[in-house]
This record gives sequence, structure tokens and C-alpha cells, in this order.
Amino acid sequence: MLQVGDEWMYFAVVFLLTLSGTRSATGASVLTASLYVFLVMFRFPPVPLEQASRVLRPNGLSSDVPVVAHRAAGHDAPENTLAAIREASRNGATGVELDLSFTADGVAVLLHDDTVDRTTNGSGPISGLRLAHVKSLDAAARHRLRYGGKIPTLQEALQECIKHSLTIFLNVKCYPDKAAAALSEMYRRHPVLYNSSIVCSFEPKVIYKMRQADPHVVTGLTHRPWSLSRHSDGTPRTPSSWAQFWSELLDVLLDWAHHHLLWDLCGVSAVLVHKDFISLDYVQYWAGRGVEVVGWPVNTAVEKHYYQDLLKISYVTDSLLEDCDPQY
Repeated sequence: MLQVGDEWMYFAVVFLLTLSGTRSATGASVLTASLYVFLVMFRFPPVPLEQASRVLRPNGLSSDVPVVAHRAAGHDAPENTLAAIREASRNGATGVELDLSFTADGVAVLLHDDTVDRTTNGSGPISGLRLAHVKSLDAAARHRLRYGGKIPTLQEALQECIKHSLTIFLNVKCYPDKAAAALSEMYRRHPVLYNSSIVCSFEPKVIYKMRQADPHVVTGLTHRPWSLSRHSDGTPRTPSSWAQFWSELLDVLLDWAHHHLLWDLCGVSAVLVHKDFISLDYVQYWAGRGVEVVGWPVNTAVEKHYYQDLLKISYVTDSLLEDCDPQY
């Protein structure tokens, strides 16, 4: 929840801004009070700290830093496959990050992109392909190691993770209602997931829907500042200076909302933030709110030592074996 001092400050700012715009103390008071009532009625409390700690600091790890394999460490094995999950376990990962998608017939599977083109020998949007066709594709066709693998269903992937006692970071990019329903079913089938998995997303609506479907699930918001206005390499998303200005303004508002409103409304237990924006002060900022910080993608030995020895927080990496370029 918001700290008391923070909460009063935010509502005071809303009141003063509304007052300056409307010149009406009554109107400003009504709007501020309505916002307060909305947050009280519709916010989700976070899961108990003990449960969140079992997920984010598994096996009672208080000093050791948990290491999460991005896309099950897609640099070390074909990403988002059962082979990658097994390889991550062999290489000492504490957990794996997996990307949720859906086939044309509504089956939850693992795939990062909207299409199968980049990672398989097939083509087309995953949402337009039925499971039988998806299962016929070679998920290692374009991987540097080229050894075989298939696109697994969510059920198959979760069973493999449970078998290897891995913490599961379930990344959901879209379809909030469909994802919440599918994941709720998985939690009913495998209650162990409540203490060994976290549902994460860049989309606050996904997390809110998940908390609505099952408030006992550990959740986290994923965030990269300036993601609306700039690509991951820092280049502008649009050549139009006017459109760029507005997208940057939206980025400022989104960043403020993540740090002062959305995390509290959704009741998240963690924030997954791009490594370039994390510092010791930033970690302490969130610790004061009872929220864990997880960095991504941490891919060099220097970065890993920084997270393990100074920040002492979990991080997501594309390789557990060597330095590599990030897979955004």
C-alpha cells in the first residue's frame, strides 16, 4: 500500500491542480474524494509477504541472489521450449521466464513474438494457427544451436518447471481476459504454483484482470521507461517531432503512474525494470513499499556481479553461461 505521507501528498497535488484549473474548491474536493474512494474500493491488496518471499526469494534465499533465465535462457537453448527449461535447470537457474501466447483454437502455448517466423520454420501469426499445426513446427530451426524442440503448451511447460523445482515468471503481453482464465485454471490444477510462480506484464490491465480472477496469485508489473516513445536501442519510434513529443509526454505520465498509482491499485509484489534504470536508491525506494525489484536483461559478468554483490536483487538473463547480447 502507499505510505501515509505519500498518499496525502498525491491527493494534495490532485486537489491543488484541480483547484487551479476549475477555481472551485467544491469541485476540487469532490474530484479528490472520488479518486480516494475509487482507490479504496478497487485496489487489490498484495499477497502476504511470506508467500511473495517464497516466490521471489525461493528456498529461503536471503543473501544469495535468484537468477531467472529469460525465455528459459534463449541464448543457451531454443527459447521457450522444454529443452530450454531443462538446460536452465542444469545451468543453475533459480527460475525461468516464459512467454504466454494463444493458438487459433484458444490453447495457451509458449511464444514470445506475435508470429512464429523468427523462431521456427513456419510463418504467420500464432493467433491464426491451430495447435496441431503449431506442434508440427521446429522451434529450434533458427536458433544458433539448432537442436530440436517444439513449441510447448502452457500445461507442458508448467509441468516441466515443477519437475525441476524452478520458479516461474509468466510473462503475459496481451489477451488479459483469456490469459487470466487460462492461468487461473493452471493454478487450480497445480496449487504449488501459488508459492512458485509470478504473473508479470507490461500491461497493467493484464495484472488487474489476473488479480480479479484470482487474488491469491503473486503478480508483478514490468516497466521500461520511455518504451512508448523509443525503441529498446534508444532510437525514436516515429520520425514526426510532434508525434514524438506526445509519445514522450505519455511516457512521463506512464512512468509516474507505475511508481505512484498502478503498483498500488494492482497490489503487485514485484516490479521488473530494465537494468539501465536501476540503482541502489531505486531498490530502496521500492523496498520501502514492500515491493521487490527484478532487473532485466542482465547479460555480462560485470552486470551480474553488480546485481549479486551490490544491489543483491534478482535478475533476468539471456544466458547463464556467457556474456551475450540482450533479447528484448
